Amino acid sequence: MASNPTATAPVKRACDSCHRRKVKCIGEGTAPCKNCVSAGLACTYNAIPQKKGPKGSRAKVLSELRENQRNAQIAAGYPSDLGFDGRSLSATFARTPGLLAPGLVESCIDYFFAHVYPSEPVLHRQRAQEAAMNMDRSTEAYCAMVALCAYVMIKANMKVSPNVLPRPEMAQMSNVGIGHVLLEESVRVRQGYDYRENPTHLTVLTSWLYSGCYFGLARENTAWAYLRDATSQAHILGMHDEDTYKHDPMDISRKRVLYWLLFIAERNFALHKHRPISLYPTIHPPSLDEVPSDRPIAAGLELMINMYKIIDDTFVNLWNRIHTHANPAWIAQLQTQLAEAVPAYLDCTEAQAVEIRVTQHWLRAQAWQLCVTQGLVSSVTSDSPLTFKYPIEISRDLLTMTHQFSQQSMEVHGAGLIEKLFDVACCLTDVVAVTSFSPDAFALGPRDYVQRFLTLISTLRGGQSRYLPLLLAKLSEVLPNLPLPRSLNLPQGVSTSSIGLPGTGSPTVPSNVSDDFSAMAAATSPSYPSNDLIRRLAAQTGAQLPFNASQHSTYPAPTSHVEDLSLYDSSHSTTHSSGSVPRSTSATPGPYEPSMSQSRTQIVGHSTMQIPTSHPQHNHMQSHHAIQWTPT
Repeated sequence: MASNPTATAPVKRACDSCHRRKVKCIGEGTAPCKNCVSAGLACTYNAIPQKKGPKGSRAKVLSELRENQRNAQIAAGYPSDLGFDGRSLSATFARTPGLLAPGLVESCIDYFFAHVYPSEPVLHRQRAQEAAMNMDRSTEAYCAMVALCAYVMIKANMKVSPNVLPRPEMAQMSNVGIGHVLLEESVRVRQGYDYRENPTHLTVLTSWLYSGCYFGLARENTAWAYLRDATSQAHILGMHDEDTYKHDPMDISRKRVLYWLLFIAERNFALHKHRPISLYPTIHPPSLDEVPSDRPIAAGLELMINMYKIIDDTFVNLWNRIHTHANPAWIAQLQTQLAEAVPAYLDCTEAQAVEIRVTQHWLRAQAWQLCVTQGLVSSVTSDSPLTFKYPIEISRDLLTMTHQFSQQSMEVHGAGLIEKLFDVACCLTDVVAVTSFSPDAFALGPRDYVQRFLTLISTLRGGQSRYLPLLLAKLSEVLPNLPLPRSLNLPQGVSTSSIGLPGTGSPTVPSNVSDDFSAMAAATSPSYPSNDLIRRLAAQTGAQLPFNASQHSTYPAPTSHVEDLSLYDSSHSTTHSSGSVPRSTSATPGPYEPSMSQSRTQIVGHSTMQIPTSHPQHNHMQSHHAIQWTPT
């Protein structure tokens, strides 16, 4: 029988994935097509053919297909005998409708580039805007942008305009409260896809943002866990290898910045919480040459990097007590490096200058504590960093410097910068408590510096509720007779009578206290988990501890040469230590150059009342609870 000449072979239909990506489907019978095999996609024919529409980006479509199939596989992968309904999994990780209005995202991006970017240039504005536009199609972009919004609210003190909030009642919440809602949203949604197996630059950035947010909420263990996530993802991507940085300069420069910020954050945790380090200075510093206006930012960032390079394996191993003996020559060289790490004049933004200066003095104080643990501190040495009075010099330099900066430029760095101020204040308090000095009626002394730290920390957002109670508790234990400044702002829950102040002219609680950190730190200092430092100082100076010493330190105090313990004289108000910034040769200091003239009345106004020997602030601390969001 003759065949019908008009008969035609059946038209082969493209599989769902090839049709969605608009590529030629190369199928072989019933086997999956070559494109699906190559892309790791399921080859199906379930979609109903529709009319043709405009073509889209194949890369974006491929990413979306993989993500949707992963979510479907996860939801279907739970055995029914476990009593888990896989159908509810997608709802568990679903985005909250209407939570992130476009206006809110735009305002957060603008705030980030105006206030945070000069210190943390981890994103190009173009890339941030692309991620914002891609939020509807990409879970990774959505989580990153929500985390960015949370970050600028929690850490950088962004106040949200009510007209960009999804619900009117959110206008009554603090910026930290709104940021916490967004943070929990991002973390929850991110759990719905496998971001660990194939991380990207955006994956590392999101983990780093989470870490910063949780640190701002005083959840330091969670912050550390997310920082370790970020460093592990950075290792997977080869961000520690210089050969990785050979392609698109726009993205590569920001990856360099992110690597170095992780490098710095890891060392901060090592010094605060005795954590290990895993990142090393194995790549070049960022240049940011593709944007000429960013070059001063790159210069400031390189100063920060160079300071933290000094905190090497030798330092961290001694700090974490992995090694027990340090070379005195190495310690002396370390202090010299820190003293010379920052020039007298900084050509950078005010926010960068604050962070650089505070970090330098904080690292000097940390290195001095290492000297104490090694028994290298003496009252007869001519080397200032190895004397008992060195924290007094550091405090003088630090307080003189901070007097010149705006409150906004300090608060934009969040709790991390305040914690450094707090650490230096605690170190100074220990020195003042167990050593004698000769006060001068016409110059500021060590006790004045302690009072100035109280005033400074109480005025900074997050300092009043999180660190001031800890510092007051420490003072009540080791310096119970120290007068408090009249201008001191007390945190909520601490009555004026409980710290020995009269009702008239007593410290006041500012009206914006509700905008402060709602998360409270534990009732121990982050860097001072015990009284080891003061015990070592007392043992080395022969002084009596100002508190009950029935609980002895587990670390024996090394011996030191102690003769004259007079730590203060009038010359300190005009003479710099080797680690301080030299006086300007002009009548007016250069930008962000410390001024050395400051009257006693400018720095401290204090009452004659005293701190009691006990402090009840621990009873008033409240734990931070997650905030639930229910869409309308």
